[in-house]
Amino acid sequence: MAQTPEPTMKPNTRTSFQAEIASNKRKSWALVAVVFLILTALLYVIASVYTGASSIVFLLIGLLFSGAYVAVTYFYGDQIVLSTTGAQPIDERNPKHLFLKNTVENLAFAARLPKTPDIYVIQSDALNAFATGRDPQHASIAVTAGLLNTLDRNELEGVIAHEISHVSNYDIRFSLLVAIMVGLIAILSHMFLRSLWYSGGNNSDRKGGALPLILIGILLAILAPILVRLVQAAVSRHRESLADASGAKLTRYPEGLASALEKIKAQESRKDAPKLNVSEAESHLFFSDPVKSHLDGLFATHPPLEERIKTLRGM
Repeated sequence: MAQTPEPTMKPNTRTSFQAEIASNKRKSWALVAVVFLILTALLYVIASVYTGASSIVFLLIGLLFSGAYVAVTYFYGDQIVLSTTGAQPIDERNPKHLFLKNTVENLAFAARLPKTPDIYVIQSDALNAFATGRDPQHASIAVTAGLLNTLDRNELEGVIAHEISHVSNYDIRFSLLVAIMVGLIAILSHMFLRSLWYSGGNNSDRKGGALPLILIGILLAILAPILVRLVQAAVSRHRESLADASGAKLTRYPEGLASALEKIKAQESRKDAPKLNVSEAESHLFFSDPVKSHLDGLFATHPPLEERIKTLRGM
């Protein structure tokens, strides 16, 4: 690792970091519980609209299939994300890839991870990175080629330390679980609304489909994806801030990460900035959100880059 100046971070931060991490875990499981309750309510309304008296049985079947979907995606979701983002394993014959490998290994050791995360590279000029997996024993880190080619040693260490912090803080498990459940709610809502649209006024397939219940179902199907995204965004923003602080603590040099963020900000401000081919469902995993929209202020999963830079330089 690079020789860096003495840390400028405030002393006696270990207790506060541990308290923040513990608080984050509690909030994350509370969020998972909220999302599960919304999923259950949505399934129950759909069951009541279409099956009437059999709605409890349908609900149980729906929860069983949803549980199976979540379990399968939980164990294989990281490989799906790596595949869809075009991430490829590093080539140790490439000096930059070998340097990346050494950086990840050193920081994983410093963070006391039980296993060095698997390392991947995305062939894109965009400056970005992400971590995924279900726990520190099953984690992966991917960076773009642009990041490797643009950042200096201290800046790259800052970004990798941020991603290592996501692994050690179990943020990757939270992100994977919530992304799965949010996606499932969006799929069910979409299917329910489309089925109502195509069935029109025909009530023969809605045995318990009283009009008030149908209206409740429509309202829930519209609002459920929005509600869970809002809660997800709020908790994710806090996790990103904590990962910045944890990463700076790990390298003992906040300026490295702040400088990396400045380069990313400069690239993203260009009209010809390179884009990552990433879906909105995956964008929250990245170091800097690669999917921008006019609703970023509401659904943003990351604090503004300016705010992150200012916070790091205030440590």
